Amino acid sequence: MSDPFQTHADAAFAPSRAPFAIVPSDSQALALVPKGIYVGTGGDVVLRGVDGTADVTYRNLPDASYVAVRAAFVRATGTTASDLVGEG
Repeated sequence: MSDPFQTHADAAFAPSRAPFAIVPSDSQALALVPKGIYVGTGGDVVLRGVDGTADVTYRNLPDASYVAVRAAFVRATGTTASDLVGEG
């Protein structure tokens, strides 16, 4: 496989190199801090940012939307959106 961008530094605004499924949990931190979160099926997402001191709720996100946030946690309680993908 050829990757013409392999010598380029990764950045928050760069395309995802390792997307991963997010399973919301009230107690487990995400294994990898994402660049952002893709929301496949809309709803609310309750999360805590990497430098946050409290959870916040992104409300009424539509299907196929993207939240540009570096989250440490995505909580199960209160999250109604599904098919969440972390942009790694």
